[in-house]
Amino acid sequence: MIELISTVVIVAMVFYLIMKKYQPALVLLLAGLILFFIALLLGNPILEPKEATGLGFLDVFKQLELTFVDQLSVVGITIMTLFGYASYMNHLGATDVVVGILTKPLSRIRAKYLLIPIVFLVGNLLCLFIPSSSSLAVILMAVLYPVLRKVGLSPLTIGGVIATVATVVPTPLGADNVIASKTLGISLFDYVFLNHALISIPTILVMAVAHYFWQRYMDKRQAEKAFLVQEEIHNQQETKKILPPKYYGILPLLPLIFIVIAGLFFRDIKVEVVILTFLSFFIVLVIETLRKRNLKQVFDGSFEFFKGMGQGFTQVVIIVIGGVFFAKGLQTLGVIEMLMHSVQNVHSAGTILTLFFSGITFLFGLVSGGGTPLFYATIPLIPDIAASAHVDAIQLALPMQLVAHLTRSMSPVAGVIMIVAGVMQVSPIEIVKRTSIPILAGIVTVIVLSLVIL
Repeated sequence: MIELISTVVIVAMVFYLIMKKYQPALVLLLAGLILFFIALLLGNPILEPKEATGLGFLDVFKQLELTFVDQLSVVGITIMTLFGYASYMNHLGATDVVVGILTKPLSRIRAKYLLIPIVFLVGNLLCLFIPSSSSLAVILMAVLYPVLRKVGLSPLTIGGVIATVATVVPTPLGADNVIASKTLGISLFDYVFLNHALISIPTILVMAVAHYFWQRYMDKRQAEKAFLVQEEIHNQQETKKILPPKYYGILPLLPLIFIVIAGLFFRDIKVEVVILTFLSFFIVLVIETLRKRNLKQVFDGSFEFFKGMGQGFTQVVIIVIGGVFFAKGLQTLGVIEMLMHSVQNVHSAGTILTLFFSGITFLFGLVSGGGTPLFYATIPLIPDIAASAHVDAIQLALPMQLVAHLTRSMSPVAGVIMIVAGVMQVSPIEIVKRTSIPILAGIVTVIVLSLVIL
């Protein structure tokens, strides 16, 4: 009983603090420490005898050290190299080349409402190279927003579409996909293209159709109000940077191309994302050297890769470490074992657990601005819970992961919503009105397909 009460109180504290915008990594680490100390007081062993320090108090911090080492050596280095490569591509201007190539043809389409699903799909393609929803929103509001305004789309329609593009794209370059595949013991290629894509691609298509009808309906309903927006678009000509040659547009794709080739044709060769990302990095170094013929300048610019790795650690990896440490605290306290016993013989346990994890993620994401911190904290527990319920772990993890991303675009406190609303100088609620129905359509599609297919 003490274990259960302690868990409820600490989980409630975690929810509250993260919803109040406290640093989620530190909240999870602190909660994990408290859980371990409670377990220690109750006489539960913190570490295996061969790893113990000889002093229970220090065993808790030894467990923290082991969590850092384990996560940095497996998941952490993968996420950091992907962040580093993306940062280097931004520095070179290769990302801007990709954006320009994909968005330029849109200005030639004159059927304005037909542009809504097209823009949504193009934005999802861009998410393959720009996985951050906030970064992608900034770019699209600067580059694409003025073009779509000239075509005649209402500002609120454009904002609603842009705020929802970075959600559930099946990309092996996404940090959450890397974490899920490692935790569930599935190759990244198989997780993304043989599981994730089965759910996410139909979901994206459903959302594109929902956007088309919902934005048209809202424009008619709001009439002139939909167009009366005092947007704050800066003159892009003043800050336009010199872009590299068009062929640089292929460079952000290199890790993705290598992952797909390895997954399709060289499955017997054990290559990880880190290897392929470093291979891509050094290929780009060679291209840069041949183009610029200034080795010092190339080396100076390439250091953006390592700066980006640091951003990957501070933005994602430390949250993952906090989530894993928190999950280990729950396991050490014995709560997970209780939960596993409670679902062992429950009829339709897979459906119940899928709805439970997805539902709690939706509520958490709605009030906190995104469900990914909860996903990172929960994913380490999924394999054991799924095994006890005799269901496939993917059936629990994948819908929770997708709902975590989708809910972000429906929360008025999410970064992407506030960025779009800030540029347009409207209330975030006005943007949420435009994103709500397409996002809810996506969530329903995810849950239904997950229960039917997985």
